[in-house]
Amino acid sequence: MNDEIIIVSGLPRSGTSLMMQMLAAGGIDVLTDGERSADIDNPRGYLEFERVKKIKQDASWLPTARGKAVKMISQLLFDLPATESYRVLFMERNLEEILESQEKMLANLGRLAVPRDKMRSAFESHLQRLDEWLSKQSSFATLRIDYPSLVAHAREEAARVNQFLSGRADANEMAMAVDPSLYRNRR
Repeated sequence: MNDEIIIVSGLPRSGTSLMMQMLAAGGIDVLTDGERSADIDNPRGYLEFERVKKIKQDASWLPTARGKAVKMISQLLFDLPATESYRVLFMERNLEEILESQEKMLANLGRLAVPRDKMRSAFESHLQRLDEWLSKQSSFATLRIDYPSLVAHAREEAARVNQFLSGRADANEMAMAVDPSLYRNRR
């Protein structure tokens, strides 16, 4: 496990920040740079690492991520080199909740959202392509985590994540990092 890179992924607004917070609380080192600070849409912070966004052009930082967790939107998974081993914690959430949350976040930033139907179609297409691709990748092990289930059953889900990570984390601490009041866009 110390050579594997833990990737927390999913569509934007799918619960990736929560999973990063849980891992950090459970004692897993997280790779972040603090460039994007907490705000109204993510009051506990985003826990991002900006260099992730340019993985296609520069993967030189990947060896420093071994044994740690790093957050990456699912669109970038395709750009990860097969020379590393990855444990992917893939967050899943109802598409309507994701779209609503995304729209609210963009409004708070003073930016316009892409029409919902167009985004829904793009996300559905992307997820189908990603599922097919991931099933063929020998350097990826993936655990899918349903965001509503994680919030409702934090202890059970934290134990499942910990098992996937070979018992490296403190599942109780992970579960205590879940704050159900932050699940604000529900269907």
